[in-house]
Amino acid sequence: MIKKNNGDLNDTLSELRVLLPGSQLLTAFLIMLPFNSAFYQIIQTDKWIFMATFIFSIASLILFTAPAVQHRLMRPLHNRLKFKLFATRQMIAGAISLSFALVLGADLVMSVVFGHFVGNTIATFVAIIIVFLWWFLPALWKGRGFV
Repeated sequence: MIKKNNGDLNDTLSELRVLLPGSQLLTAFLIMLPFNSAFYQIIQTDKWIFMATFIFSIASLILFTAPAVQHRLMRPLHNRLKFKLFATRQMIAGAISLSFALVLGADLVMSVVFGHFVGNTIATFVAIIIVFLWWFLPALWKGRGFV
């Protein structure tokens, strides 16, 4: 039983290592964007979309890194199962935040390059893909006992 819980915690931390680079890359892109001279030429609405994207991206980065920092600071863990549950909740919150950041980021980039109709269309398509692959499909599989 203890070995399984240790494996579950290692799986959780490994999953964070997969999620983290995407969040880091998006956040790095967004940090650099305002320093581009063309950024100040975008309309105010796009600046608000940028701000929301940046906040969601930073939130996902914080939520994805929190379990690793907490794990290090709380060592040795006395209740691995409780820690894993809390880390899982943070990961899910981070994934929700990253979902919003990706949709808004797609909208921002496509709106600036091709106009708001294309931006909104692409953002909607990205949202549908994320909702289906990240949220609906796992819930469906779990409900049907596939996993």
